[in-house]
Order: sequence, then structure tokens, then C-alpha cells
Amino acid sequence: MHTQVAIIGAGPAGLLLSHLLHLQGIESVVLESRSRADIEATIRAGVLEQGSMDILNESGVGERMRSEGALHHGFELSFGGRRHRIDLTALTGKAITVYAQHEVIKDLVAARLAAQGTLLFEVSEVQLHNIDSEAPAVSYQHAGQAQHLQADFVIGCDGFHGVSRPSMPEHLRQDFQRIYPFGWFGILVESAPSSEELIYAQHERGFALVSTRSPSVQRLYFQCDPKDDVNNWSDDRIWAELHQRLENNDGWQLKEGRIFQKNIIGMRSFVTTTMQHGRLFLAGDAAHIVPPTGAKGMNLAVGDVRILSQALNDFYRHGRHDQLAAYTENALKRVWRAEYFSWWMTSLLHTFADASSFQQQMQRAELEFVVNSKAMATALAENYVGAF
Repeated sequence: MHTQVAIIGAGPAGLLLSHLLHLQGIESVVLESRSRADIEATIRAGVLEQGSMDILNESGVGERMRSEGALHHGFELSFGGRRHRIDLTALTGKAITVYAQHEVIKDLVAARLAAQGTLLFEVSEVQLHNIDSEAPAVSYQHAGQAQHLQADFVIGCDGFHGVSRPSMPEHLRQDFQRIYPFGWFGILVESAPSSEELIYAQHERGFALVSTRSPSVQRLYFQCDPKDDVNNWSDDRIWAELHQRLENNDGWQLKEGRIFQKNIIGMRSFVTTTMQHGRLFLAGDAAHIVPPTGAKGMNLAVGDVRILSQALNDFYRHGRHDQLAAYTENALKRVWRAEYFSWWMTSLLHTFADASSFQQQMQRAELEFVVNSKAMATALAENYVGAF
């Protein structure tokens, strides 16, 4: 089998790239190790920047996002017993939409299948070949048969643990990483929303976050030991911790409900360079990871494939190689900016066990600076909505 672009991974990056290429008349095949049911049921948070919203709308897959997603014009920072609103729209003219990642995946899968795109699920033993030639290939197993896919380009959108990044020559790769000494304990709750907007809370016991998933489901997080076990946390213990970290003296109360999912996620910052070699290009989590505090993960994937789709269009329509050659440089400008913002938000809002009393006071002073300075609040808002 032959295609113009072989895409490894059916997450947001791989599916959106395939859809954008289709709109430009470029063929692709998407290979995914999981089943369709699995990728559509893997529940992950989703905060879409203005630019990501625009791309989904312009490419014709934004209808459900507009009708079911929650458009937010601001969020709240809670610390020192008070909450402070960051008005995103007033400060930047832009907004964000809370729309879960698996819902974006559903929309993109439906669009690709409606266009008779080739999506192969439950493939295994994926290997990349001849990536430094003009005829790269992918071998894999599908439906019990060995398969060979010839392509002009291979795009690795298969995440941090996929095969694409390790296929890059080691001597050309440089990895940058920070693993944080804490994680997030996340729960999904059947209840009405506790807040119309997200609440980011800094507390001496640790960070907490209130996010609405739908009119009947809340997504709540609190900072925890990444090595902890969800079985150590009864529902009563979870609610007691969240109430303590989130409630102040203003009468606002967190709404409880039936907890139907618990999980602990570790937190890391990670970037690999280069993001390309020969005819292999990396996008999304295969190339970079951000802690979820800044809500940048899916948006960075969207940014990568926007650049790639334009570069591939230039190649096929005009025979130009310059944008493909500049992909890593162009993508990393945004990646490092988002890495910085995510690191900064994480440092601003989390409790560090080794922080001195001086460092704790500096953290509080910085929070006060953010909410009392229009310049600082604007910088936060611009980064949050992706206005760069």
C-alpha cells in the first residue's frame, strides 16, 4: 500500500493533521494501536485556546464544540482566603472553550470516516524504515496480517511512549526534561457545576482545580504525591480535602456528588529536539509534554499540525521544501513559550515541600502582583488564550 503521508497515532494531532491534509487534497493513512472505542472513551480534560477553536471551526469539525462546549471568558485564582477573576476577554479580546479531548477525537474520527479516510485501528508491531530517504515506509501487523505502507512522509503523532521519537537517530536528539515532585489526583463527579468558570486554587495544603465537564459532570483535581494510590482515598477523605483547599469565607461551597472515576497523573515538562529527521516529523506529545496547569497540551498538538499541514501543502502544490525544513524551528518557538508558561503556572500555584519560608512569601507576593497589576494579568491572559 502507498500513501502520501503516513501518520502514526490517532490522537488529536494525528487525526487533525489527516483531516487538514484531506481538505488540501493530500492523501494520508492513520495507524493506531488502540481500538476506536478505546480512543473515544479515554477521558482527558480539554481547554481549547482561541486559535484551536478557530482551526476546528474553519475545518468544519467545530459544530459540537460550539453547541456542547463551555465558552469561558475568564477564570478565577483563589489564594489567601479570596478569589480573584482574570477577565480573559476584557484583557485580550479572546476566550477559551472547555471541551474534552475525547470529544474532539470523536468529531475528528467521524469527519475522517465521512470522507472515507483510511483509519486503521488495533495495529501492532509498528516499525519505521528508511526515514532518511525519499521513500520511507512503515511495517505493522493488522488483523493478523503483516503489512507494509510506503509513503512520501511519516508523521509521528504517537505520544511520549510511541515508536516515532526513538526512531530518530540518537546523536541528533537532545531531550530536555523536568519531572515534578507532585502529581494531580483527579476525579469525575456527577453533580451540577460548582462554578461557571475554572477555579485555580493555591493553598498551603496544595493546589486544587475546579473544572466543569458538562451541566451534570464536574472534573476536580488536587495536588498529591505522584506515588500515592487512589485506594488510599475514600470519597469522604477526598471531599474533606477539596473543601479545605477550595472554600474561603465568602459563602461559596463546592458541590458534591457521586464520584465515578479516580486517577493520579504524574507531571513533567519535556521537549525533544530535533522534531524532524529526513522524512520523519514529530508532532504533539511525541515531541513535547507540558504539565496540565497551563492547559497547553492539546493546543500545542494543534499548533504543530497547523504548521505541518501548511508545509506539506507547500511541498505538494508548489514543490517548496523551505517550510518543511524550518518545521522544528517554527514549532519550537511556540513550544518553548508554552513550556515556560506551564512551568510558571505550576510554580505559581503548587506547594513545594522543600520551599523555604522566604520562597513561600515570594510565591504569595507574585500571586498578589498578578491579580493587582493589569500588565501582569494581561500577560497571564495572553498566554492562557494563546495570543501569540
